[in-house]
Parts: sequence; C-alpha cells; structure tokens
Amino acid sequence: MSKKLYRSETDKIVGGVCGGLAQYFGIDSAIVRLVFVLILVYGGSGLLVYIILWIVLPTQSTIYTSSNDVISQNSKEIKDTISKTTKGVKVSVKTDTKSKK
Repeated sequence: MSKKLYRSETDKIVGGVCGGLAQYFGIDSAIVRLVFVLILVYGGSGLLVYIILWIVLPTQSTIYTSSNDVISQNSKEIKDTISKTTKGVKVSVKTDTKSKK
C-alpha cells in the first residue's frame, strides 16, 4: 500500500496540515510547525501555503472522497474555524474593554 498525504484529525492545532505532513514524512509535528513559522516570518508565504494545503488535502477519513467534495468540505471547515475564532476574539476584546473602564 502506498503512502497517502492527508491532514491529521488527531494531531492538529488549526487545520491538521502540519500534523499530516509530519505523519507522511515520519517526523515530529513540532518541526513542521516550526518550519511553517520560519517560512511565514522570513519568506511571508507560509500562511498562503498552509491555507492552500488546508483546502486541497483531505483528512484521513475523507481520503477516498472526490476532489471537489474535499475542497468543498475543507472550505466550509475553514469558514467555520474563522467564524469561531473571530467570535472568540470579539468576546475577548469586549471583556478586556469593559475591565479597563
């Protein structure tokens, strides 16, 4: 059986891209995350590469799903994640603003 590249459903902080890459290459996910941060800081393209991989890579449970379905599901997941994150930031900012008054 050949190795398949997919996003991790268990070793994830945001989208599971680094965890999936780490599993594929057989290295620690912290190293992959560090590489993405370094690329982001020094090259600026780390975030773009991460988002593209998040969109196109299936999760392990959807690895045999059609590409169009994977992209559709991943896009919805990204939208939901961003929505939850912005709501959390909004609540945090409101709480912080109220405590300073």
